[in-house]
Amino acid sequence: MKTKIPVQPHYFIPEPLDNTRLANLCGPLDENLRQISAALDVTIFRRGEKFIVSGTNAERAVQILEKFYAVADKTVPVEEVQLGLVEQRTSQAPNDADDDEEPPFHDPDIASPALKTRRHDLRGRTPHQIRYLRNILEHDISFGIGPAGTGKTYLAVACAVDALERDAVKRIVLTRPAVEAGERLGFLPGDLAQKVDPYLRPLYDALYDLLGFDRTMKMFEKQVIEIAPLAYMRGRTLNHAFVILDEAQNTTVEQMKMFLTRIGFGSKAVVTGDVTQVDLAKHQKSGLVDAVQVLRDVRGIAFSQFSSEDVVRHPLVARIVDAYDTAHQSTADIAPLLKPVKSPARNVRKK
Repeated sequence: MKTKIPVQPHYFIPEPLDNTRLANLCGPLDENLRQISAALDVTIFRRGEKFIVSGTNAERAVQILEKFYAVADKTVPVEEVQLGLVEQRTSQAPNDADDDEEPPFHDPDIASPALKTRRHDLRGRTPHQIRYLRNILEHDISFGIGPAGTGKTYLAVACAVDALERDAVKRIVLTRPAVEAGERLGFLPGDLAQKVDPYLRPLYDALYDLLGFDRTMKMFEKQVIEIAPLAYMRGRTLNHAFVILDEAQNTTVEQMKMFLTRIGFGSKAVVTGDVTQVDLAKHQKSGLVDAVQVLRDVRGIAFSQFSSEDVVRHPLVARIVDAYDTAHQSTADIAPLLKPVKSPARNVRKK
């Protein structure tokens, strides 16, 4: 039986020493250190200005500490630490792409497309997010498929706001199926808007963040931005619009076909969903899963697949996603279909 060799601890000593930077790095009650420790599964001890890091990912943890100490002349929010952990994790991931596939990006500041929104720091944080943004900008119809927290909806709304600001489209149409997640809410009081608002709240939140509350409400009044349940899309033709179908895993096959055939001249469509969280009846096939099977070879349609590596929420969310995938293997049906998809570099609309 082999004797397990203990992992040597790594050390980080800030240079030049600055007590203000040190406090900003650690965060209130050492919250930033706890985030790094939980995300990388390491133990961090602090003895005055000296940090002792132990664990298999100790070297990576020291790199994170060095990175944030360099910018700790002001308070380092815990959100920035979590995003930094995501970027560092994806940059360290091995390159398992095929030789004929586009290589992953490793510098989000350079490779990520610039979007015109109120959030000047908005960009793709992971290689898959950057590729997702490029697919949306270069194709008329794009699919974003993956677990919760990977930025599928938020980045799609950001691209829609960018297109509106650049006058590439005249309006934004956001829709999603009004399917309950098993709660059986029953009768909901109020008019149509009040009934469907709870289902569309994530889209409102993204718009408020990217445009501001007052401007968003003015655009709603002028019908520049429209949010509607999927059931009310039948019979419409959407010209010069940026259309987003959110929670597409809860569409039926008929609803998905109906939505995709609404696209008119000068329009873009983005479909987002998580095939591991289908709330349809057991006998109904998800329209998102069916669309991947049917449209995977259609020229001009781009597919982007996300994984737990792209989660930009709390570090524990990525572990939760991995744990469920390992236990249920629920993504096995769709992942092989997306891997061989070869999307053209750019879609040229026929005149």
